[in-house]
Amino acid sequence: MKILAIDCTAGPASVAILEDEKVLAKQFKNEGLTHSQTLVPMIKEVLDTARTELKDIDIFAINSGPGSFTGVRIGVAALKGLTQGDAANCVPVSTLRSMAYNFIDSDATVCAVMDARCNQVYTATFEVKDGKVNRISDDEAILIDELYEKLKSLKKDVVFVGDGAVLCYNILSEKLHCTLAPEDRLYQNAVSVALCAKDMLDEGVKAITCTDLLPTYLRVPQAERELKRRLGQ
Repeated sequence: MKILAIDCTAGPASVAILEDEKVLAKQFKNEGLTHSQTLVPMIKEVLDTARTELKDIDIFAINSGPGSFTGVRIGVAALKGLTQGDAANCVPVSTLRSMAYNFIDSDATVCAVMDARCNQVYTATFEVKDGKVNRISDDEAILIDELYEKLKSLKKDVVFVGDGAVLCYNILSEKLHCTLAPEDRLYQNAVSVALCAKDMLDEGVKAITCTDLLPTYLRVPQAERELKRRLGQ
């Protein structure tokens, strides 16, 4: 089974093609360019490198959120463009769950964190052991102080991963047993998205059509929050 996976939920963007867990091609860029500029050329490049055409792809996987509202929308829109038709070949993946797969080759308690601004993070915690990822907590948007209380109650050493990892480590490292993921495992990446999608399919999750593919938000976009505030709602 060939899986083409995409992530552009934060600053970096990445694309990968895997066949039966073997990486055929991958691209990761963190150049400060907009994802609308980088994503399509990256997809073309990994297809060329893997000597694969779109018609040969069995599953299209994507981190559908949480994350940057703009980045999530760009990724979902790009995947819809690739998969136009009525085939059920799309697998939306939790950005937070996919990041736990950065540590699939080791045993660790992984706390995935993305900076949601205003002293909040998008977060979820996972236990990675013997090549399996098990969820400890649901995806949620909470204050960093609330995250500390949740992690403290686990009584385990945790490793922070994600674009909010440095922020949380700097705030919590003096009062919590924690480490910061190394640079090559710090950010979400398309290889982990593909591995997560494969596990989801093995667990019985059904692929969906591009029509049913939607972004996943854990809170209302800022523009909508500001509109409601002005309207007194």
